[in-house]
Amino acid sequence: MIPTIDVRKLNARKQYEGEAEFAFEADDSLVDIPYVRFSSPVGVRLRYVILEDDSVEVTGSVKFSLKGACSRCLTETEQTFTGEIDAYFTPRGEGEDYRYTNGVIRLEDCLNDAVMLAIPGRLECGENCVPFVWKEE
Repeated sequence: MIPTIDVRKLNARKQYEGEAEFAFEADDSLVDIPYVRFSSPVGVRLRYVILEDDSVEVTGSVKFSLKGACSRCLTETEQTFTGEIDAYFTPRGEGEDYRYTNGVIRLEDCLNDAVMLAIPGRLECGENCVPFVWKEE
């Protein structure tokens, strides 16, 4: 489960900055590489800062592993990837900013975007990879 950030409660407590660390199960539909899936939960480390205009800056990182067939030789492989979180939330959702409503920030879209940006175009097993070649008999 992905936690939320309740801006109203944090403002009432005068907690304008904070950190969080958690993991969540990402949906395999985020992976656009054939025969590849998540092999671990996505680990998240984030920091938030509530600004004077109630906008919130969220920074941090996501870390996850992918497992599946190498895109070149089809050998089973697994690799770990890290991506950055750099998001800006506003109650009005202007431009490219994320929007939050009722004082609560839902992080799902922001985290899914960070994961998708960190996923490579293809999964490769390593430097000694020999491309798979079809042989007709």
